[in-house]
Amino acid sequence: MTILYEDNHLIAVSKTCNEIVQGDKTGDKPLLDTVKEYIKQKYGKPGEVFLGLPHRLDRPTSGVVLFARTSKALTRLNDMFKSHEQIHKTYWAIVQGVPPMEEARLENYMQKNEKQNKSYIVSPEAAKKNKEAKLAVLEYRTLKRGDRYSLLEIQLLTGRHHQIRCQLAALGCPVKGDLKYGARRSNPDGGICLHARSLQLVHPVSRELLCITASVPEDKLWKELCAGIKTDNTAG
Repeated sequence: MTILYEDNHLIAVSKTCNEIVQGDKTGDKPLLDTVKEYIKQKYGKPGEVFLGLPHRLDRPTSGVVLFARTSKALTRLNDMFKSHEQIHKTYWAIVQGVPPMEEARLENYMQKNEKQNKSYIVSPEAAKKNKEAKLAVLEYRTLKRGDRYSLLEIQLLTGRHHQIRCQLAALGCPVKGDLKYGARRSNPDGGICLHARSLQLVHPVSRELLCITASVPEDKLWKELCAGIKTDNTAG
């Protein structure tokens, strides 16, 4: 486990594509429990360790995950993530092909299919008739083009289910390894090439500005496409 940032109220770690953030039906040990154990051992805390989870990442996605170590921080972070104020999430993605534009703003209405655990884009007309359809907005820019893949930087402006994966697939550029949304083949590690690159926020207690960054996965294609682009970890 790689710790990216830690203080009395917050702790941020770098998640791999093989880790789950919370427990699920697989029974695999969640990152939440791993971080609790780390805190308990490091600080010699008796009893149950408090650790709040204000946001999540899909299992096949890697990158920054932020936890709250106090109830005060959790309450304020929950409000920040819900309102999308004082918090800014940046993702990097390796996608198939080349986007139609170097950079663009994507606005789509999306609806989640619970049984399939998958989201679909619906027309504005259909969205008016369905309260479950919600507006999804992101902005992307192309950082680098390869022979078969492109590296994109994505600013997530809303937080819909599988939003980046669904919107990029609809653009004709599914995330590499994302079979659920149209990728040609899976990745050897079972993950997808979507990385929660950085999280910039106003500290919920001290009010200082933080920027927490996670290095990209140790993978040949990631290294090739990121060559010449700053990839070191920074926090605060």
